[in-house]
Amino acid sequence: MHLVLLTAWTVLWFMIVEPHGGFSWHYLRAGGALIYQGGDGTGGLNLYAHHPELQMGPISFLTAGLFNPFPEATGQFLAAALMSALGLVILVLAGRSAAHHFLGTGTNHQRLRQRVLIAGLAFIPMWIEVAVRFGHLDDVLALFFTALAVRSVTRGNAALTGAFLALAMDSKPTALAFVPLLLALPRHKWLKAGLWCAGLVAVAWLPFFIGDTQSFAAAKFAIPNHPASALRWLGVAAPETPGWDRPAQFALGLVLGGIAVWRGRWAAVVLLGANARIVLDPSVYTYYTASVLLGTLLWDVIGQRRLVPWWSWLALLILYGSVFAVPDDSARGLIRLAFVAVSTAYVLLWPVRERGGRGGPRGQRARRARNGPPAHEDEGPVVPEAAWPGARPEPPATTRWAGPPAVQ
Repeated sequence: MHLVLLTAWTVLWFMIVEPHGGFSWHYLRAGGALIYQGGDGTGGLNLYAHHPELQMGPISFLTAGLFNPFPEATGQFLAAALMSALGLVILVLAGRSAAHHFLGTGTNHQRLRQRVLIAGLAFIPMWIEVAVRFGHLDDVLALFFTALAVRSVTRGNAALTGAFLALAMDSKPTALAFVPLLLALPRHKWLKAGLWCAGLVAVAWLPFFIGDTQSFAAAKFAIPNHPASALRWLGVAAPETPGWDRPAQFALGLVLGGIAVWRGRWAAVVLLGANARIVLDPSVYTYYTASVLLGTLLWDVIGQRRLVPWWSWLALLILYGSVFAVPDDSARGLIRLAFVAVSTAYVLLWPVRERGGRGGPRGQRARRARNGPPAHEDEGPVVPEAAWPGARPEPPATTRWAGPPAVQ
């Protein structure tokens, strides 16, 4: 039922926004034509050298080009419909990732579905913003592949985790901030995951830089420094993107993500990477908030066990609501900076209940085997455990990886 409700919610928002959508689709349409046809020598492998304003990854242009044979309006509509549907797939992936992560801890799955529903109601409006209103296929694909990477992390699949993170970066370079998800895998799988990730990134990007060395110009493309950006509050008054800004975004996202994994808060990696982007980006497009909402979704359903996923709603109301409720540019910049500071401090420092309770999943199962189910939990009535008396014995813990811990 929660998926039925979320589907209806998605269709409603799609119908409201689609007639006035596709604000940036022309970039994808142009890039899709150039990467396949080559144009007058300015496309193909010369794409980024001659069109540095096209800041999307090659996977995004290859995908966008599939809609070009249709009439422009039809292709845009079909692309918007596909991108909207991927938002629902992300919600399913988040729910299943959480279910697998909490496997064997007595988590009440009905409560988990309710968390996905409540967080999803906040996530969908921002997803429609990026997918339909702006038509940013690059952001959509980057976030979709990141959600697949999270699913692979919970299953302990190193090759797929590395591959999906690479595809995210091949769709949009800003997904580099999510690479610390690799560290959430068991240590002995880091090398395999890293090789898959680096290999697929090289396959997608190197041909452009080898084919035309001027492709590096795309990395220097500058955009105006908006008065409402948090960057202004950090003392950067330059009229456009400073040369150090993009590398600083990536570095901050990687450092914060690494700290999150070290602290056992790996489910916060996407939120922290998105925070690093919005706090240091000179622009303030509303579709940026979609990556934050994916981060809060993952944190709310995997990183903690409260019924009400209040971080998802806080992000929606503070970051998106302030666009309409706060007229002053400087005040909006301060609000963005405050959200990043508070949410980052919370996910890294605030005490979070361990998955399965004190002693980890095996300790929890052992206590339940001795004492039976607890009288009450903040998760509600628990699903019966295989370790309870009279149940089929559970296989040894070494036969299945239960996923990375929520807190060390």
